[in-house]
Amino acid sequence: MASMPTLSETSVEGLHEPLSPVLEKRLRRAVLDHTATEHRRSFLALVHLGIPGGKEVAHAHREDEPTDQWLRTDIIHSMRRRVGVPDPIVWLTRSTAATPEEIGAGHLEIEDVDLRWLSAARQAFREIGAPLTYVVVTRNAWLDPRSGLSRRWKRLRYRNG
Repeated sequence: MASMPTLSETSVEGLHEPLSPVLEKRLRRAVLDHTATEHRRSFLALVHLGIPGGKEVAHAHREDEPTDQWLRTDIIHSMRRRVGVPDPIVWLTRSTAATPEEIGAGHLEIEDVDLRWLSAARQAFREIGAPLTYVVVTRNAWLDPRSGLSRRWKRLRYRNG
């Protein structure tokens, strides 16, 4: 009788501790830029690809536009060609359906849009044999939906220097 694999025998995709200082800084910058530029409560989700605080391209996700897995994968490929930076990050900025109390408590749940774009990014990066860094970004946090690793802030500010 075969036994179930243990956690140490399985490989969990996504980000894991410890993060490199460069990646930690870039992901913090993605949250900070989103917080500084998006002031509406409700807005379209944006898929970003590139380097937060540097060169990036973005694509607006519209629920009323029909897309499928292959079209989203093609969009990711196109974005990667346009941005032209080594080791780009993919991040999705979106509003949250959480209540103000849940947001204050650092509440961040995975939504369908997160998984649709994760699947497309995973496929596109797998097709070219590149490692994928993918996170979901809201006003006060980022979350890797694959591993569950996240960071949250109560008050995020640009640092001098």
